[in-house]
Amino acid sequence: MTKKPKTPSFILELPIEVPPREMHLVLARLDAARQVYNACLGESLRRLALLRQSKAYQAARKMPKSRARTAAFSAARQTHGFREYDLHAYAAQFNHCWIGDHLDIHVIQKLATRAFAAADRYAFGKAGRPRFKGRNQLDSMEGKNDASGIRWRDGRVEWNGLSLRAMIDPEDRVVAHGLAHRVKYTRIVRRKLNGKDRFFAQLVLEGEPFRKPEHKIGTALVGLDQGPSTLAAVAPEAGFALKETVCAELDTRQAEIRRLQRKIDRQRRANNPDNYNPDGTVKKGRRTWKSSPRMRKTADRLAEVRRRQAAHRKSIQGRKINKLLEVGNKFKIEDVSKKAWQRMFGRSVSHRAPGMLVDRLVRKAESAGGWTDSFPTRTTRLSQVCHCGAEVRKRLSDRRHVCPRCGIDCDRDLYSAFLASCVEGGRLDAGRAEKLWPGVDALLRAASGLWYQQAKGGRKLSHAGETRRQSLSPVESGTNCGEAHDVVVPLKGRERARAAEAPGTPRL
Repeated sequence: MTKKPKTPSFILELPIEVPPREMHLVLARLDAARQVYNACLGESLRRLALLRQSKAYQAARKMPKSRARTAAFSAARQTHGFREYDLHAYAAQFNHCWIGDHLDIHVIQKLATRAFAAADRYAFGKAGRPRFKGRNQLDSMEGKNDASGIRWRDGRVEWNGLSLRAMIDPEDRVVAHGLAHRVKYTRIVRRKLNGKDRFFAQLVLEGEPFRKPEHKIGTALVGLDQGPSTLAAVAPEAGFALKETVCAELDTRQAEIRRLQRKIDRQRRANNPDNYNPDGTVKKGRRTWKSSPRMRKTADRLAEVRRRQAAHRKSIQGRKINKLLEVGNKFKIEDVSKKAWQRMFGRSVSHRAPGMLVDRLVRKAESAGGWTDSFPTRTTRLSQVCHCGAEVRKRLSDRRHVCPRCGIDCDRDLYSAFLASCVEGGRLDAGRAEKLWPGVDALLRAASGLWYQQAKGGRKLSHAGETRRQSLSPVESGTNCGEAHDVVVPLKGRERARAAEAPGTPRL
């Protein structure tokens, strides 16, 4: 049996109208899909536990890495039915009960594939133990092709008696480009917008996505240095250097999120006083939690704020990626552990999603005809070396690269991004870095100065990056100031109390 050749795909998302009389049918099918997914996931985890307990699996683990070891694992998986198509055979039973009145066999098989993929990632240690879906926690269903099941026909999603019209903007260039391509299969997605269910059709299309003419694609090589909250990019040949805070615009929503979280905590404690100890901690053991209508309303409001923040984050990252692609479509970046970032900088990683930024950059670079090279940090150690060959050890709090041998003094992240552009085969090409450095030195200094001015609110900085006091008076440059005038600034709160306690301080 020959496999079909894989072709490139892209997704076009369109909102669909679900009338009230058909809303309950879609919701019932989503709940049926949730129960199928949970059943398949439970069966996958059960078979995985039996597989790990088997003698054949334990013997295969002790074998050295080889083709024989891989074959032994495959034989053990086949014996215990821990394969994707074995789960398809298990899920076929749901097509002959009441679930078959709501879901077709293709949707059931895709749910089985989804459950097996979650268990398989857990088996290889690539993800934690998968969780079962609670009520209203499964939000998507999809078919296997466009011939049966969930189908796209003349601007409508048709599925087992349902016919849902899509809202199409005929003047949208992206929509027109997508509808001109062949539909591989269709996915129905539910989202909560302002506490209400909204449905969308995601058409998985064959071909390349639409690229707007205003988004140019460069050809330069760009070195990247990514942190949990910053991103530095340097392209020596293109004369480009940049360092920015990732998703700095999202900080304005964090205060609102914290207020809503505190409000929910107060409401939960007021509704469940018996579940807390006198010191405020939660009692151990099994508990029953009650929620009031106001608490549910606050939770819906918090979910809406987070949804808007996620959509804003995705938009910001998209603009940043397009800006980098205008410089070049070839990127080199260190392969940093995102799990370590989550342990050390959990709040910042959750807020700015640096891993998602890199994943989207890799996908868009390949779509633009480029590539992304990730190299290990253990062999390069870009933050601890200099291109002259000296080892410059730094702590995490040291944000400047100062080499005692060659006298280089510049921003640490920008210098690491420059060195990343000179990595070849997982090793730093010191000769190339030394050749490019005379033209990059001033470029990094200018980018560093701009970064520090933005980070410190426009205040001037010293050579080492420390802040200097900047006058707020509107004095033009070149004007001689013969004397400094005393300015009385009214004090507030604690500042007034400290001023009153200070000896010899005149009372204002």
